[in-house]
Amino acid sequence: MKYSKIYKPFVLGIFLLSANSAAFAQNGQPVEKVNANSDYKPAFAGQTRIGSVTTATPYVSTVISTNLKGPWGMHVLPDGRLLISGKPGTMQILTTAGKVDKTITGFPAVQFEGQGGLLDVNIDRDFTKNRMVYWTYAQPSDEGATLAVAKGKLSADETKLENVRVIFEAAPRYKGAGQFGSRLVFDKQGNIFVSSGDRQSEDIRKKAQDLSATTGKIIHITKEGKPVAGSPFMSTADAKPEIYAYGFRNPDGLTINPLTGDLWEAEFGPRGGDEINLIKAGGNYGWPFVTYGIEYNGKKVYDGIQQKEGIVQPVYYWDPSVSPGCMMFYTGNIAEWKNNLFVGALGGQHIVRLVIKDNKVVGEERLLADKNERWRCMATGKDGAIYAATDGGKLYRISKK
Repeated sequence: MKYSKIYKPFVLGIFLLSANSAAFAQNGQPVEKVNANSDYKPAFAGQTRIGSVTTATPYVSTVISTNLKGPWGMHVLPDGRLLISGKPGTMQILTTAGKVDKTITGFPAVQFEGQGGLLDVNIDRDFTKNRMVYWTYAQPSDEGATLAVAKGKLSADETKLENVRVIFEAAPRYKGAGQFGSRLVFDKQGNIFVSSGDRQSEDIRKKAQDLSATTGKIIHITKEGKPVAGSPFMSTADAKPEIYAYGFRNPDGLTINPLTGDLWEAEFGPRGGDEINLIKAGGNYGWPFVTYGIEYNGKKVYDGIQQKEGIVQPVYYWDPSVSPGCMMFYTGNIAEWKNNLFVGALGGQHIVRLVIKDNKVVGEERLLADKNERWRCMATGKDGAIYAATDGGKLYRISKK
């Protein structure tokens, strides 16, 4: 077992923090020091490069496992153990000491290529009674791959999924391995939100604006895969009724604020334009025609528009990119982090801490940047610690000293 150094940040003052972080705001220069890729201007003050904050509470990060196989999704089971998905096509249950307790098989074949594979995982809120597990994955076929949502019952010995059934498939299929999304979260009524990627290539990404397609969307379905009653596009001609919001590129982060019930999303831009969005029913979030990013070749994305009537602005964006691979609202036992938004940065190789007040970002911090890790998934444990897995196969425990 490998232990990292203990962090004892220099405290410039004493900050008393309420549980929703409302009393805390930036006190330093922005954490981003590198020039932006473009000269695009934010729509409002604080939409990007907000002032920095510094954690005052001493905390420690510990590597508790180095043997994860392509971790992508993580969920805390009712008994506190960690259910972690692996892109190659299996899942594992680990103890909070990092020991592999069970390896789960029985999943449908996945397209394990590029950004595809077995992706996010979640459990039914009545899991202790019905043992139902839900997951997203890149589903292969001769017509091309697509994002799919499946469910199955975890066997009594926790080694396989039984009665597996696919409940949703994004359309159209596409012969590529890029940008499936996706995350899967339950709302308070037990219905499912799923984030679906635009599939990356220019010949399909415009469908993020097409309501007859479910790529580049936030999807809202029941546990049986049916559109949730009251869908904003239920009565719209030619629209898929399961669409909740649209205009997304590669939404790898999705979470619900436990205090407000609001749905939040994080997505990759191209070169710059990574976004944090507050999701509203029926909202159009712009991609690919409205974005703060530019093409990888340095050109504008289409007309290079950042603001347009009828398009929902991101709450926050980054340029250059940090590559937000997951997100959660912190619910652990470090008081000054309470209800802060934590985002795992892949290309940025740090964990982003965003202090939120009145649905605006008022402070940003970069945690564990010295680890040089691509942070893929995380969760707050029953013990109040953060458990975070990396593309390199490590599992970290981040806790109050």
